[in-house]
Amino acid sequence: MSSTLFRRRTALLTAGFAAAASLALTACGTGEDTGAQHAPNTAADTRAASGTDSVVTVAKSNRSTTTSKTHKGTKASRGTKASSAAVTCTGANTKVTAQTVTRPLNHMLLTVKNTGSKTCYLYGYPALRFQDAQAVPPVVEDSQPQAVTTLSPGQSGYAGVNLSSADGSGTGGYTAKTLSVIFQNRDLDFIGSGVKVPLPSKGTYIDSSLRTTYWLSDPQDALSW
Repeated sequence: MSSTLFRRRTALLTAGFAAAASLALTACGTGEDTGAQHAPNTAADTRAASGTDSVVTVAKSNRSTTTSKTHKGTKASRGTKASSAAVTCTGANTKVTAQTVTRPLNHMLLTVKNTGSKTCYLYGYPALRFQDAQAVPPVVEDSQPQAVTTLSPGQSGYAGVNLSSADGSGTGGYTAKTLSVIFQNRDLDFIGSGVKVPLPSKGTYIDSSLRTTYWLSDPQDALSW
């Protein structure tokens, strides 16, 4: 009987020790896992949050700087474009000359040279005022170009003027000693009082056949009408 009790006590003690050991191991394992998961995550979260904030701040700063530089560059570009924008050709930015030619007969070539620093548009056709004439000579409609004649600085445009009839059929002829050329604007209105253009000292004979072409970019085209 004593032997039996001893074995039972030994078994119970062994089981108790085993259970206690198991509980201790479980508790230790749980504590280690909890600590290992919590501490690194907290540090990682802190670093990630800090790193993210830094990146966002720098990115915003870079974007702000880039935008500012780009904006300034755009303003400069617009300013350059604005300063070089084309204008209307007038007596203020051109020089007008008149030359009598031998062919075709009874014709004159008007030349307008852009003396300004900007490109200018030669709209429409010139209004010619010989002597004290009040009426503007008609234009040859078929001479109208497909696009407005445009003059870069230093370039010239041309208009051909038929002064009188070659067969003498014109009427009301007289010799003019002065000539004024009036330009048109974008709306094809005549602007200003005109630019005085020197004529030959002996004057220029004109009659009812007087007419002019549109402003053209080629002198041969201007004299072909």
